[in-house]
Amino acid sequence: MAPHLTVTGTRVDPALLSLELRHQHRLTDRSGDGLQVWSARIDADGEPIGTLRAARCLYWRSGNLYDRMTDEGGFLAHVATQVLTPDGQFSSEFEAAVEMPNSLLVIDHLELPAPWQHPIVAAALVAALIDRFTDNHYAVVLPIDDTATVPGAALLHQAAELLAADEYEDGLLVIDTCLAAPEQGAAQVRQRLQDLSQHGMDYPYDEADEDDEDDEWELTPRTRAVLRLALEDLGQMAWAEVAALGEEHLTHKSAGLFASLPKLTFAQDSSWRRQMARTFDDLAGDLAAGRDLEPGCTGEEMALHLAISRAREIATDRPRLVAVAIEGLPVHRYDLDWGACSDLLFQDHDVLMLFDASMDGIEDPDNQVNQMLGMVNLGLGDWFIPFDPDAARDPARGFRHV
Repeated sequence: MAPHLTVTGTRVDPALLSLELRHQHRLTDRSGDGLQVWSARIDADGEPIGTLRAARCLYWRSGNLYDRMTDEGGFLAHVATQVLTPDGQFSSEFEAAVEMPNSLLVIDHLELPAPWQHPIVAAALVAALIDRFTDNHYAVVLPIDDTATVPGAALLHQAAELLAADEYEDGLLVIDTCLAAPEQGAAQVRQRLQDLSQHGMDYPYDEADEDDEDDEWELTPRTRAVLRLALEDLGQMAWAEVAALGEEHLTHKSAGLFASLPKLTFAQDSSWRRQMARTFDDLAGDLAAGRDLEPGCTGEEMALHLAISRAREIATDRPRLVAVAIEGLPVHRYDLDWGACSDLLFQDHDVLMLFDASMDGIEDPDNQVNQMLGMVNLGLGDWFIPFDPDAARDPARGFRHV
């Protein structure tokens, strides 16, 4: 069991943390249209331990956002003088510093007692607010560590750096949500939070970054569980469509799983579709049996690509289903790393070229590009031929549905 501290009856485990968001606004008060102050109570296992505060400063809903923010005073007023002109426009310097300036999320208060005062914990809390309160037209503004008027400024500064913030004029830190780096930083923070949960709050997150370079990626138990959900889900969809479609040819207006395959598959018959449906069952069976997940033919490669995409959707849209599937499984820093799955579970991504209309004909072994790249088994008649005959599946295994 991972080591944990105990403080006043509350176990210090980041997995116990949650946020309760609160915002009060009188219906007749129009000032709240342009500036919304949200207070987030930080709970650990249901017990309040701190607070985090943020203001959504909505440029497009304010008569003059400069006036609205300066009227609040404090750090909000300071931010206004640095990023806005008195007539309520973004300054030319700010417009040059961020990709698409539109609205602001200003984080100006963090109260987090020891031993929860950890940069990863703070960054995870900030990332959660950013995820809920912004889109890619926001700039998130945080204080530097010596901003005396902001409680928790030093910890917010560390959090901002972990989330790929850039320093702006007069010491403000700005996270541009239009860029990929903050989202990548947030993903890494979530992984580090899992490390703290598994190894304890004294786990050195900076050394963990260095250790990653020598830590070989693996398909973790939790990732396997969600991939299995995805494969089983796609298998159910595939077999239902096999029965419904019969020998019907698909068109560009068709919907469903088989319509999501490259268009050169649209005229295939029910026999071919049954083989494709079985690839989902075969891969799900590998996971259920604890075997390595190695696609053994082109059809299985396509099935696994679709499953990774579906697993990503399930992880986002079906949290309760996922929670049941992964219950009791160990936490790992590579859990639900779908990008790594796409990169590392395949010998190559040749099959994805079939989606590219500009590459029509590449499945033909006589095609020049096909020969130059050494492609194999892209023709529809070859999708279910094993790459390695010695590792082929039992040809007498039959089908789930006959």
